[in-house]
Amino acid sequence: MESTLSTYTLLNRNLTRTLAVKAAEKPIALESKYYLDNIGKIKTVDEFLKNTRVFNFAMKAFGLEEMAFAKGYMRKVLNEGVADPKSFANRLNDDRFVAFATAFNFKANGAATTASADLKQPVVDKYVRQSLEVDEGASNQGVQLALYFKRTAPTVKSAYGLLADPALWKVVKTIFDFPDTMGLAAIDKQAQAVKKQLNMADLKDPKKLDNLLKRFTVKWDVAQGMGDSPLLQLFNNGSVSTNTTLSILSLKIGG
Repeated sequence: MESTLSTYTLLNRNLTRTLAVKAAEKPIALESKYYLDNIGKIKTVDEFLKNTRVFNFAMKAFGLEEMAFAKGYMRKVLNEGVADPKSFANRLNDDRFVAFATAFNFKANGAATTASADLKQPVVDKYVRQSLEVDEGASNQGVQLALYFKRTAPTVKSAYGLLADPALWKVVKTIFDFPDTMGLAAIDKQAQAVKKQLNMADLKDPKKLDNLLKRFTVKWDVAQGMGDSPLLQLFNNGSVSTNTTLSILSLKIGG
């Protein structure tokens, strides 16, 4: 089995090409074409929910694939929209539902909703990215987590956002060796601990974000029993700079 570091680095280095190859895979290309051919024909929430292929495609694109069966639940999300702070989507502790209701905002835009260019190729691009992450996760969850973190973390506004997302939190927890018992502490205390270790601004800096993810991938492999790594010791050794460690990592994977 390839290491999480080498697989993630290869995918990340050639991400545009990797996504193009994924988009061309027959099942994905067929579903993408069906979505693009039919989304514009849908004028109401009921029509959206009844077209299972279009609806399921959209749900997966927004990371909600596991909720595609709950059409009554999603009807409430869509019917109430996002303008009212007390709407169903806004009351859920999950930004994915807000993003979905914002994109497919039948409440505000009615029949004109699906005419938006934002619901065409951008949704297909999201679907392809989700497919890549899910497929990679089937063989290595660490790679899936790293790809998800790279895509999502830059949009997180606070330490609370990291704590609220189980996948993001798993990455942060691994990088900084936060104990499982940390979850027993008050949420404010947890946020303080995160901010002490992580400058949130680093998540918006591509180089610093990649450095964090390289650190994550090495630690992930060790935690999964792939053996203790001398590279991990370099990360934890204050006398060796992060840049030096990452240079060694690049050499290790042929970079």
